[in-house]
Amino acid sequence: MTTGRLAKLAIPAAVIGVLSGVSLALVSWVANQLQHWLWDVLPQGLEHGGDTWWWIIAVLTATGLAVGAVVQWAAGHAGNDPAATELVAPPLPMRTLPGLIAALILGLAGGVSLGPENPIIAVNVALSVWLVSVVKVGVPKPATTLMAASGTIGAMFGTPVGAALLMTELVAGKGKGPLFDRLFGPLVAAGTGSLTMTLIGMPQLSVSVPKYTSPAWVDLISAPAVAIVAALLCLLGVWAFRYVHSAFHRMRYPILMLGLGGLLLGILGAIGGPLTLFKGLDEMQELTKHAADYSVLALFGFAVIKLAALVLAACAGFRGGRIFPSVFIGVAVGLAAHALIPSLPLGLTLAAAVTGAAMVVARDGWLALFMGVAMVGDVQVLPVLCLVVLPLWLLVRSRPLMLIENEGPATS
Repeated sequence: MTTGRLAKLAIPAAVIGVLSGVSLALVSWVANQLQHWLWDVLPQGLEHGGDTWWWIIAVLTATGLAVGAVVQWAAGHAGNDPAATELVAPPLPMRTLPGLIAALILGLAGGVSLGPENPIIAVNVALSVWLVSVVKVGVPKPATTLMAASGTIGAMFGTPVGAALLMTELVAGKGKGPLFDRLFGPLVAAGTGSLTMTLIGMPQLSVSVPKYTSPAWVDLISAPAVAIVAALLCLLGVWAFRYVHSAFHRMRYPILMLGLGGLLLGILGAIGGPLTLFKGLDEMQELTKHAADYSVLALFGFAVIKLAALVLAACAGFRGGRIFPSVFIGVAVGLAAHALIPSLPLGLTLAAAVTGAAMVVARDGWLALFMGVAMVGDVQVLPVLCLVVLPLWLLVRSRPLMLIENEGPATS
């Protein structure tokens, strides 16, 4: 690829990055408004709290029925089965997007334990491929797909670093020429997507914990141990994934499948409380702030309930991603470990647990490492985490993925 062609690629890449950030912001804003109405305004009008057990069950059951109706009757059935969809997938037909966006917003607002990542990447990829084909700028579909995915990831995480690491793994070994030539467009998109979200002022992915300022040799034992505990817990979810998916998909109609899924999620939410609902970003910040109010068993219980909710939501067919909930699981495990042994450095312990959980769920070492560092906002934990990922990768590399393979579109 010539220098001139790379320079020309920067313009569509920048536009795709901005559009990816704007679409994420719009979807998040609409979901937040609906969430506020469902969980604050409506229960206040009925003169009771939104955190009562029966309200949690009612809202999540209704959410399941609403998402099920969209999946069953919307054009394109709101995209493919989320349990069988990877983070970056081929472009969907445009007719699928309204249903997918509606299902995503309903799930985010209704308290479903999934993040926005997979659906919003799918939406932005489809929109970008369509836009490039209309404008005829001459960017190949695979390159457009990578730029849209990278721009969306940069916007979600508030930094292009995570997108750069993920794209490096996706494009390494593909094509000829310098690796950075193939990363040029995705990096531009990630940068503009991240900057767009920063300017809009969307929430950042981090918790407030003390900086890791006093490394010790014992950290080389404690951090991997905490990470492995988080990974083993998530591997239980991986083991259950296929069985739960098979059980749900014995039902013929998505509205029944998702209605039952919503009811079960509501029961879990009633047991775990509001902290175990939603994608987990605000909830893990709240949990970290008030961790001293909970026992070790309660903190670990939050992780177990969130994992169960993640598996149920993904297998029942709710549209959403699994990375954000896995981060909450890691934070809860890390807080439990710190409550059990207060001498453990909090920042490193949380980062290690998040790395362990994300390693299992995302099965990507770069992304897991990034999530661990980003979660505590402290690069001082990076040297230890680089050693933590070694036993983690040996533990998970040959294990099954949290993914149903060889599945087609969700058409019924």
